[in-house]
Parts: sequence; structure tokens; C-alpha cells
Amino acid sequence: QVQLVESGGGWVQAGGTLRLPCTASENIFTMNTMAWYRQAPGKQRELVAGIIVSGGRTNYADSVKGRFTISRDIGKNTVYLQKNSLKPEDTAIYYCNGVTFAIVTRWGQGTQVTVSS
Repeated sequence: QVQLVESGGGWVQAGGTLRLPCTASENIFTMNTMAWYRQAPGKQRELVAGIIVSGGRTNYADSVKGRFTISRDIGKNTVYLQKNSLKPEDTAIYYCNGVTFAIVTRWGQGTQVTVSS
């Protein structure tokens, strides 16, 4: 079964940038959609950004529109979340998600992002 591995988390000051890669153990065309979710302490996990792997169509949470960009590199089996103009409220564990055409969901282990004011 495909495995998803996130990286790129860390600490950054408000206004800074981070890029989170999510690399799949197989060709990402086995996925129908891939997405980034996040979960802040005491809050539910929420969708941040998603992408249809084949066509590249994207969608974003209102809270990140204009600041975050999701993209994919088919040759590297990787989906990226480029995060600009970071805010303290972006602090969370970020999870990579993939859903196959058979509607099987896969999650990465998560990567911590901390934004200080």
C-alpha cells in the first residue's frame, strides 16, 4: 500500500515562508486526489488545500487563499504545500492525505509547523 511521508516542518517567524513536501512511495497517479490538512491543539483536523492529481485542479480553505499554494511534481511523486506570509494561527501539525480511485484514504505521519509572532 502506498505510503506518504511529509517533511519540511519547523519553526518560522510570522511573515515567513515554508515549503512542505509530501512524497509518495508509489506513482501519485494511483491517487485521485491529494491534500494537506492541519490540526492545531484542541481543534479538529481541517482541510487546508487539495489537488486533483491528474488534472491539477486545486482548492483552498478561505483562511489560506492567496498565501498557500499546493502543487505536484509527477516525476518526483511529490505534492508540495508552499506557505507564504505565515501567521501564528497557522501553527499546527500538517498532514498529507491521498485518496485512491478505490476511495482508500492514506495519511502521512504529520509534520509540526510553529509560527511565532
